[in-house]
Amino acid sequence: MSSAGYSGTPLSLKLGIKEGHTVALIDAPPHIPELLSPLPDDVTTRFGAHGKPNVSLVFCHTTSDLRRRVDQFWRLAFPDRAIWICWPKKSSPLFRDLTEDGIRDILSEKGLVDVKVCAIDEDYSGLKLVVRKELRVNRVVQDQP
Repeated sequence: MSSAGYSGTPLSLKLGIKEGHTVALIDAPPHIPELLSPLPDDVTTRFGAHGKPNVSLVFCHTTSDLRRRVDQFWRLAFPDRAIWICWPKKSSPLFRDLTEDGIRDILSEKGLVDVKVCAIDEDYSGLKLVVRKELRVNRVVQDQP
């Protein structure tokens, strides 16, 4: 059973992955699927931003990458969907310039708010974002054909 950080809690539980969910892994390092196991029953894992996943894990390394992909994040964060932005910790050799505060500042301008943070592994942290409550009603109307 994989766990992140020191709590011993399985990563899939920390990320809110539940039975029957579809999980999108976007630009994830190759070891991430292994970290998620064991997954609850009937979980489908996909690579890329296809369909309407219940939970998306998006890996970003730079502020410019985050800014360039803001519209993608908005589309993934349906009113009842979660998106996790995962970035290299400052202590990681992968760290460039992206920080938790930077993610929060950039995505709050788009109507996404953070509700949870957790360690993904020794190199990455994750920030869970959802659509701001007051925008969810309007968002449902916008998504309908």
